[in-house]
Amino acid sequence: MGLVLLVRHGQASFGADDYDVLTEAGLEQSRILGRSLAGQGLAPAAVVHGRLRRQRDTAAAIVGGGGWAVTPEVDEGWDEFDHVGMVARGGTPGEDVTDPRVFQRLFDEVTVRWSSGAHDEEYDEPWPAFLRRTDGALDRAFARAGLTVAVSSGGPIGVVCARMIDPVAPPDAVARLWRSFSTVTVNASVTRVLEGSSGRRLLSFNEHAHLPRDLITYR
Repeated sequence: MGLVLLVRHGQASFGADDYDVLTEAGLEQSRILGRSLAGQGLAPAAVVHGRLRRQRDTAAAIVGGGGWAVTPEVDEGWDEFDHVGMVARGGTPGEDVTDPRVFQRLFDEVTVRWSSGAHDEEYDEPWPAFLRRTDGALDRAFARAGLTVAVSSGGPIGVVCARMIDPVAPPDAVARLWRSFSTVTVNASVTRVLEGSSGRRLLSFNEHAHLPRDLITYR
């Protein structure tokens, strides 16, 4: 039996010149999560993260908060899809994509188009390729011995959850489930996935009771 904890990265710097940097709140969210997991008696055998700076720094802060003697490792399968680039290309000249309302509208539009699978030629990473990449990352996490903490982003975590709900769903059906999960995942939240004799099961989604109210963020 194996257990993987999927963690969304801490709050990143939305609207700044470099989004891929944790805010002070994001660092604190991550440290709190590490302390919370350690307080539950959890000590991961491995901590993995995608290549993005916000994922890497979240992993380091979690390990520091938990006081674990484990060195985080990179697994690029946990990278987020290029939503920033998609939104930038999907807007019209003059639109301020740093405005949260404008960004959210464009984000919804471009991700629906991308995940429809009907425009794969437009993207460096088409929707089916993103699904395969995430599936591979989860397979590698479960192939490890002991508890694995995987620090990722809303996109891959949403794919995993959609797969758990309907493992044989075609890509277009996965997309509908995925949007329901990926848009509500809290920064530094935990989603637990179990693998046993009957297969993989989603134990919990988006746990964030460890965070004080003023540190609950979605972007």
